[in-house]
Amino acid sequence: MTFCIITHVPHGYQNGNYFAYSPYVREMNIWSKYVEKIVLVAPLHLKNSTSIDMDYTHKVIDFRNVSNFNFLTLNSILITLFKLPKIIFEIYKAMKHSDHIHLRCPGNMGLLGCFVQILFPSKSKTAKYAGNWDLKAKQPISYRIQKWILSNTFLTRNMQVLVYGEWKNSSKNIKSFFTASYFEKDKIDFSPKDLNSKITFIFVGTLSNGKQPLYAIQLIEQLHKNGNEVELCIYGEGKERVSIENYIAKNKLKNIVNLKGNQNQEVIKNAYQKNHFIILPSLSEGWPKAVAEGMFWGCLPIATRVSCVPNMLDNGDRGIILELTLQDDIKNIQSVLDKNELYQEKVNNAVNWSRKYTLDVFEEEIKHLI
Repeated sequence: MTFCIITHVPHGYQNGNYFAYSPYVREMNIWSKYVEKIVLVAPLHLKNSTSIDMDYTHKVIDFRNVSNFNFLTLNSILITLFKLPKIIFEIYKAMKHSDHIHLRCPGNMGLLGCFVQILFPSKSKTAKYAGNWDLKAKQPISYRIQKWILSNTFLTRNMQVLVYGEWKNSSKNIKSFFTASYFEKDKIDFSPKDLNSKITFIFVGTLSNGKQPLYAIQLIEQLHKNGNEVELCIYGEGKERVSIENYIAKNKLKNIVNLKGNQNQEVIKNAYQKNHFIILPSLSEGWPKAVAEGMFWGCLPIATRVSCVPNMLDNGDRGIILELTLQDDIKNIQSVLDKNELYQEKVNNAVNWSRKYTLDVFEEEIKHLI
């Protein structure tokens, strides 16, 4: 089988291997176990592999390099109009010469892929919609277009669309799915942490407005002011790092907030195992990988009510749901910090639920899709 992947994820080529962002590649390496050849249409501009990247394991990859593009400004729109014919033609050729078409959405390449796949109604297809599938969510028009095309069974035929969460009144091609990071063999026993000494929190994700790391810092700052012995470690990089550093310095938080930068999977796993809570005050998510991973290791999530997060956290029985009102969120977090037994109960609920979603189960599901 020739397996065609259409994605906006930036790629690189080093030491004879293609590489990209590790959570994405880790998943695609599982899909690729069951195909003979990959035709990959994506931007190829990364120079060097970093701690957050990994290589594809498949050795037969026909890479079709396409330019980055966006519609953010008038100038970028004009440039994109010149690029689009070549990009669309590359997508069309890749789909035509493949047996199975796989779209990674939402994204600019996914948007084009949604349109081009209409021309191949008889080909086997899947789409992974990694964003918030809630049709009522306020999202960019390009996201709404992708969701509309993917759920339209007249335009999109012979395709299974994998989405996060359970959504009522979905079309018949919409399939509730999940993402996994660990295998059955990783289910080692863990020692539940108590809240009798310093209480530690982590943030794992891009330092961006959408992920709101500054709000995580403000939560820890207020808990500290209220007399709690707390500490926050932030894992990740992004455009907001400078403003975060300035906030930490201005408010004299260096003793309780530490910036760790990008780290590999093993370092992050150790952080989940050692700390009490993971905070993710994100404005938009699909299946927040950091939340699921934290739950797997007994690191209780504190996350916003977006996408499938309320289902993941069982509306608070497996974590704490943020309302993004500082006073109310502090009250809810403090109510757990003051009750060690309640914390232990939530942690056990989180671990038991998250350990159902392993890479072994994920791989079995993939086998039925291609």
